[in-house]
Amino acid sequence: MFDFTTIMERKGRDAIAVDCVGQMPGFAPEGPKEGFDIIPMWVADMNFPTAPSIVEAVSHRLSHPAYGYFQPRQEYYDAIIRWHQERNGVQGLSPECIGYENGVLGGVISALNVLCSRGDKVLVHSPTYIGFTSSLQNNGYHIVHSPLIRDEAGVWRMDLKDMEAKLQEGDIHTAIFCSPHNPCGRVWGPWEIREAMELFERYEVTVISDEIWSDLILEGHKHTPTQSVSDYARMHTVALYAPSKTFNLAGLIGSYHIIYNPTLRSRIRKESSLSHYNSMNVLSMYALIGAYTKEGEAWLEELRQVLTENVRYACNYIRENLPGVECFQPEGTYMLFLDCSQWCKEHGISIVELERKAWDVGVAVQDGRMFHGPCHLRLNLALPKSRVEEAFRRLSTFVFR
Repeated sequence: MFDFTTIMERKGRDAIAVDCVGQMPGFAPEGPKEGFDIIPMWVADMNFPTAPSIVEAVSHRLSHPAYGYFQPRQEYYDAIIRWHQERNGVQGLSPECIGYENGVLGGVISALNVLCSRGDKVLVHSPTYIGFTSSLQNNGYHIVHSPLIRDEAGVWRMDLKDMEAKLQEGDIHTAIFCSPHNPCGRVWGPWEIREAMELFERYEVTVISDEIWSDLILEGHKHTPTQSVSDYARMHTVALYAPSKTFNLAGLIGSYHIIYNPTLRSRIRKESSLSHYNSMNVLSMYALIGAYTKEGEAWLEELRQVLTENVRYACNYIRENLPGVECFQPEGTYMLFLDCSQWCKEHGISIVELERKAWDVGVAVQDGRMFHGPCHLRLNLALPKSRVEEAFRRLSTFVFR
C-alpha cells in the first residue's frame, strides 16, 4: 500500500546522513572511495518518505498564508490521548497531563533541573544513548552507569543487584530509563519494568523514561508504558514521547511529556518555560495530528513489517556470513548494535580501522564507542531492503574478510 522500496534521493535535501559526510569530526569520517556511493546507516533517521497523512495535514495548513502566534489545538491533545489509548491501552490520560517539549533531550534536562542539584549523580544504563551522555555532562550532572548484562540466550537484561548497589552507594534519587532501549534494541517486558520500579520505589528514585522509540516495536513484541506498571510508577515517572522517530519528523522538532503527578508537572513546565524557546511550531503540531490518525497508523503497521524483515535479514546474514561478529536481534527500534570484539581480536584490527574500512566502501556506520560499546558498530536498518542487502554484501566482500 505504501512505498518502502524506492531509493529516496536525499543529497542536497538538508539530510545530515548524506550532506554532512566528512564534515562532522568524530561522527562522520571522510566519504567513500571512488566507485562507491553512500549507504547512510549512521544517523538514526529513516530513509523512507513519511506518511502521506502527515504531508496532507501539513500541506493543508500551509495553504493558509498566516503563521503567527498560536495555541495548541484541542485536536493535538485528542490525537495523543487516542494514540496512547488505542496502541498501549493507556487509561485516564487527560490534556493537562501532556506538555510540549522541543525535544526529548530538552525534556530530560528540564526534569533533571527540577529533580536534582547540579553535580548530582544520575543512574543510567550502559550501553548508553549518546544524547544522554552529552546532555547530562554538558549540564553538570554525573552519570553513574549500571551495565546491562546478556543472559545465556544473549538477551540484554538489567542487573538489579548492580542497580541497587549504585543507588545505595551513590545516594542516587534520579534515574533515566530508556524504553525500548537505545542502542541495544530491548523491548522491556512488564515484569522487568515492574521489578525496576519496585527497586526505584525502595530508594525513592524518580524516573525519567525516554519512550521515543515506543511505536517502533518489531513483530512479536509489545511496548509497556513505564507509568502503567504501578501506582508509584504513574506518580514518579516523567515519560517523554515524540512522533519524530516513528514518522521521520526530526527536522520539524517537537516532542511531549506525560506527567500524572500535578506537583511534578507544574515544576517541570515552569523549568521548561524559562528559556522562552520551548514552544511548539505550528507545522509540528499539524504533523503530529496527521501522524496520529488511522491512516498514519496503517502506514506505521506496514513500516513495522518492513523493519522486522530488514532486522531478520541482517541478523541472519551476520550469523551465516560474519563469524566473530555478535548480534542481538533487536525487539524494537531499527538499529543494530554489533559486538565486533572477537572478530577484531582474531584479525588484529581496531574498531577504528574497521569503521574506516566500512566507510571506504560507502557503508556509513556509527562508532559504538560513543554508546559505551568498547568494540561495537551501530547500524541503521531503516532503508529499502535492497540497500540493506547491498550494505551487507559490501561488508562481507570488502570489510569483514
